[in-house]
Amino acid sequence: MPNADEKMMNEAEQFETSGEEFKPYVPADKEMPEITFLSVALGIIQAIIFGMAMVYVGLKIGMTISASIPAAVISMGVLKGLFKRGTILENNIVQTICSAGVSIASGVIFTIPAAFLWSDFQHHEFSLGKIAITAVIGGILGVLMMIPLRRYLIVQEHGKLKFPEGTACAEVLVAGDIGGNPAKLVFSGIAIGAIYKFMQNTLKLWKDEIGVQVPIMKNLMFTAELSPILLGVGYIIGLEVSAIMLSGGLLAWFVIIPLITHFLSTYAPDAIVMVKTTQVVAKDLTADQIWEAYIRYIGAGAVAFGGMISLAKALPTIVQSFKVSVVELFHTLTGGEKAKSTSVKRTEDDLPITWVIGGSLILIILIAFSRNISNDIIRGAIGSLLVFVFGFFFVTVSSRIVGLVGSSSNPVSGMTIGTLILSCIIFRALNFTGIDGMVTALLVGAFVCIAMCTAGDISQDLKTGYLVGATPRKQQMMMIVGVLSSSIFIAWILLYLKDNIGFTGTEGLKAPQANLMSLVIQGIMSGNLPWTLVLAGGFISICIELLGIPALPFAVGLYLPLSLSTPLIVGGLISWAMSKIYKNADVLKEKLEKGVLVASGLIAGDALMGIIVVALKVYADSHGRDFAIKWPLADNIIVGVVIFLAVGVFLWHSIKKEDKA
Repeated sequence: MPNADEKMMNEAEQFETSGEEFKPYVPADKEMPEITFLSVALGIIQAIIFGMAMVYVGLKIGMTISASIPAAVISMGVLKGLFKRGTILENNIVQTICSAGVSIASGVIFTIPAAFLWSDFQHHEFSLGKIAITAVIGGILGVLMMIPLRRYLIVQEHGKLKFPEGTACAEVLVAGDIGGNPAKLVFSGIAIGAIYKFMQNTLKLWKDEIGVQVPIMKNLMFTAELSPILLGVGYIIGLEVSAIMLSGGLLAWFVIIPLITHFLSTYAPDAIVMVKTTQVVAKDLTADQIWEAYIRYIGAGAVAFGGMISLAKALPTIVQSFKVSVVELFHTLTGGEKAKSTSVKRTEDDLPITWVIGGSLILIILIAFSRNISNDIIRGAIGSLLVFVFGFFFVTVSSRIVGLVGSSSNPVSGMTIGTLILSCIIFRALNFTGIDGMVTALLVGAFVCIAMCTAGDISQDLKTGYLVGATPRKQQMMMIVGVLSSSIFIAWILLYLKDNIGFTGTEGLKAPQANLMSLVIQGIMSGNLPWTLVLAGGFISICIELLGIPALPFAVGLYLPLSLSTPLIVGGLISWAMSKIYKNADVLKEKLEKGVLVASGLIAGDALMGIIVVALKVYADSHGRDFAIKWPLADNIIVGVVIFLAVGVFLWHSIKKEDKA
C-alpha cells in the first residue's frame, strides 16, 4: 500500500500526462456525491461573502484575487470538520460556485462605477436591479460561451495549457482528500484581518495611514496605508510586481508632483488651477490636489497604454487561439465528437450545445429589447450585436490566455479598453453621442468585461474538475447558480459603497479601472480631456516597456496613490524571503501555498470588516455616537507601523510553522 506522500506524488504526475493518457483522481466509472444540499449552500454562501469582499478590494486597489483555493479549503474544513463528511467532488462544487460568483465582481467594478463619475448621469441612474441584471447576463454569457471550448482547451490541450490556478486548486483538493486540513490557515487570516480592521477603523486605536513630509522638497510626501489587504496582496503578487508598482508610485509622488510644485510655485505662483470644481491658487496646491488635477490623467494615460501594450503582446496568441477555437467549435456543432462515440463518459458530459446556442440568443435578445442597455431600440440592437461579437471573441481569447499564463496575467483591462474604443467609434460614427451614447458604450464594455472575467475564472474551475474527475455538466450548472446567487449582493454592495464612501479623489475608494474607463469614453465621445497629460502618461508606459519592464503594473502604481503601493512591498518581501530560505522546490511550494491561504484570509477578513465598518460609521453619524477609544498613542505613527508589521510577523510565522503529523 502506498503512503499518503507517494499517492500525492502519483497524482501530481498524473496532472502532467497528456489528454489521451490522463486518468482523473476520481475515475469516470465511479459515482460519487457532487451536487448536494450542503455543497450548494456552502458554495452560495461563499460566493456572496467573497463576492462582496472582492468588490471592496477591487475598488480599493484595482485588482482582485482568485477565491477558488480559499473556498475549497474552507469547504473541506466545514464539511469534514463540522459535518464529518464531504467528498472531493462536493468540495469541488463548492469552489466552482464560489469562483463563478466572485468572477463577476471584477467585471462589474472595472466598468459600472465609471458612470457614477459623470456629472450629467443623473437621468441614467443605475438601479440595484439594472446592475444585477447586467451582472447576471454578462456572467451567464461567459459561462455559456466557454462550454463549447472546454473539450478543446481543457481536454485536448491538457499538458500544453497549464491553467496554473486550476491545477493548484486540484492539488489542494487532492491533498485535503488524502489527509490534512489547512482551513485553519484561512480562518486565522480572516480573524486577524477582521480584528485589525475593527480596532483600527472603528475603535481608532492606531492610524490607518501614515504620511511624512520629506523636507528637501515641497510636497514630497512618503505615505503608507497600514492595511492587511495590501500586505496580503503584496505577498500573493510577489516581490517583482510589488516593486514595479512601487516604482510607478515613486515616480509620481517623488518626481512628478515635486516638479509640478516647483514650476508652478516659481513661474506661476498666482495662477488659478481647477481641482474638481474648486479654484486653487497654484502656490497653495497640496500634493493630493496636484494628484487630482494632473497625476490622475497622466496615470490614466499610462494605464490605458499599458493595457493596450499587454493586449498587443498577446495578439499572436489571441489570433491563434481564436482561429483554433472556432475550428473546434464548428467541429463540435457539426457533431464531430458524437461520431466518435455513442456513449459519453461521466467526466465528458457537458451541457447540450442547444442550451449554449439557445441561451446565448435569449440573452442577446434580452440585451437588445429589455432596454437594460439603452432606451433607444436601434442603439440597443446595435449594442447587443457588439456584445455578441466582442463577447464571443474575447471570451475565447480570455479562456485560452488564462490556460497559458494564469488569470492574474489575463489582459482584461486591455481587452475592455479595446471594446470601449471600438464601440465609441461606432456610436460616434452613427451620431449616438452625448450621455446616452456614453452609457450605451459603457454597458457594452460591462457585458463583455463581465463575460471575459467569468470565462477566464471558470476555465480554471473546469480544469480543476477535469483533474479531480468531476462531471462537467454539473459544474456548468453550478457556475450559473454561482452567478445568479451573488449578482444582487455585488450590485447592492457597489451602490452601498458609492453612497457612503464614493469612488473619486484622494478620499474614499479609488476605483482605478472605472476611472480609466470613464476617461476613455469621455475622451472619444466628447474630446474634452487634457490630452497632453494623458499622452504623456502613455509615452511613460512605452518607455517602461522598452526597458523590458512590464508597463501595466508600473502604470497602475503611477496612477494609484503612493500609500497603496508602499505596503505591497512588505508582503512581497516575505514571499521573496521564503524563496531564499527554502531551496527545496517541493518544500518551497508547500510554504508559498500556505502563505497564499493566510494572505487570502487577511484580505477577506479586512475587506468584510471594511464593509461592516462603513455600516457602523453610518450608524454612528446618524445617531451622534463615536465608537473611538481615546488614548494618548492613537495618533502615534510608530504604534501604527509596529502593529502593521506585527501582522507581517503573523504571516511569516504561519508559513514557517511546521504542521503536526
